[in-house]
Amino acid sequence: MLSKKTKYGLKALTYLASVGSKEPVQIAEIAKHENISQKFLESILLTLRRNGFLGSKKGKGGGYYLIKEPHEIPMTAVMRVLEGPIAMVPCVSLNFYEKCEDCPDEGECSVHKLMLQVRDSALDVYRKNTLADLIS
Repeated sequence: MLSKKTKYGLKALTYLASVGSKEPVQIAEIAKHENISQKFLESILLTLRRNGFLGSKKGKGGGYYLIKEPHEIPMTAVMRVLEGPIAMVPCVSLNFYEKCEDCPDEGECSVHKLMLQVRDSALDVYRKNTLADLIS
């Protein structure tokens, strides 16, 4: 299930992209428009800024803005930053692989085989979509 952090992060990015301006947007405006707790949104936007999606400006007229064009922001990157590994189990993760303690042979594991398909399907969707696709 998608976490609220990821859901709200996607909503905030979508809002910033739909504004279509490089001018900073105040957190309060995003929070009000997307019905998100301002305090929670602050931490999400900080994560997105630290990971190279957003820029920020302090003081009067300050706020957050996209530092890349929406078509340059793949959903794979956003999901990994906000949600963590895309794979549902660590033994099929591309970036966070770990062997399962209870599995003697991944090649024979039915769960492993199924989760590979789930991971690949999710990756296919995320790879084919950018932030621009969410606002079109």
